[in-house]
Amino acid sequence: MRVDLFDFDLPEERIALRPVTPREAAKLLVVRPDAEAPYEDRTVGDLPSLLRPGDALVFNDTRVIPAQLEGIRHREGAGGQKVSATLHMRIAGDRWKAFARPGKRIKRGDRIAFGEDLSATVEEKGEGGEVTLHFNASGPDLDRAIAIVGHIPLPPYIASKRAEDEADRRDYQTIYAREEGAVAAPTAGLHFTDALFEKLDALGVERHFVTLHVGAGTFLPVKADDTTDHVMHEEIGYVSEATAAALNAVKARGGRIVSVGTTSLRLLESAADADGTIRPWSGATGIFITPGYRFRTADILMTNFHLPKSTLFMLVSAFSGLETMRGAYAHAVSTGYRFYSYGDSSLLFRNDR
Repeated sequence: MRVDLFDFDLPEERIALRPVTPREAAKLLVVRPDAEAPYEDRTVGDLPSLLRPGDALVFNDTRVIPAQLEGIRHREGAGGQKVSATLHMRIAGDRWKAFARPGKRIKRGDRIAFGEDLSATVEEKGEGGEVTLHFNASGPDLDRAIAIVGHIPLPPYIASKRAEDEADRRDYQTIYAREEGAVAAPTAGLHFTDALFEKLDALGVERHFVTLHVGAGTFLPVKADDTTDHVMHEEIGYVSEATAAALNAVKARGGRIVSVGTTSLRLLESAADADGTIRPWSGATGIFITPGYRFRTADILMTNFHLPKSTLFMLVSAFSGLETMRGAYAHAVSTGYRFYSYGDSSLLFRNDR
């Protein structure tokens, strides 16, 4: 499909630079493609009234690490040069793939010092500034070193307008985050609080967790003119045997699977058989979902509002229909919804037509 089909006008003032407080006070646009009035304005706090006993929420429990590293490149015969590296996928205890800037000047064999005790050698160099970094520490020792010198890698549309601060270490993390490894937050989950969980528990809505370590590739623009020419960056994730069994049981008894975030949905689809049976799964997924894709798992998707011409807007258009989502985003813009990571949310019902 042509990428320009997924373009839309977004005024800059609609981009949220801070989250609302409390988190569940954010707006929630409910989108029912088959309804006579497909768009309904609610708040995230209304979620219990929109779900049913026996439904199951699926959350991504990845935890954002301070994966933005600033360092000095050292090379034999050359002076030091400032380098910025955004880690995006761990491939071994002492190795990460990263996007480095300025990418064109970095060469294989360069050593980059990120702090007094942390350095890495450029082991491989790929396309678009991607490099493989071999660190001088491994496992938990490397994790601790990164935590000391690293910064939270805020999305470019926020970082270009203000600097990261201590509030972001709290705000850019879900309350249930536990598996360290993400470069970006699964932002649909940022709206949930303990109080909202208590209401959902009382209703009889189940909670289940999967893990997909969101990579920096989620911020990369689609540069191709046609979706068939775009290549997704892979991300590491897993679905446990217990979670797969529980979600299959929900479907078998007629409950609905509600994916909280596009990351949870992409992982569920990666783990599902053709008949929709969810299997235990682990590994790297580069699944790219565009209109025409037949979903096998989630019935409902809760997600924030995404960038024009992004792979995530393509995914929601596949889920609820391109024209439906173009209308939904036009409604959101005209009625003051806040966009992107710290913005408002939507609750999308699947359109199987």
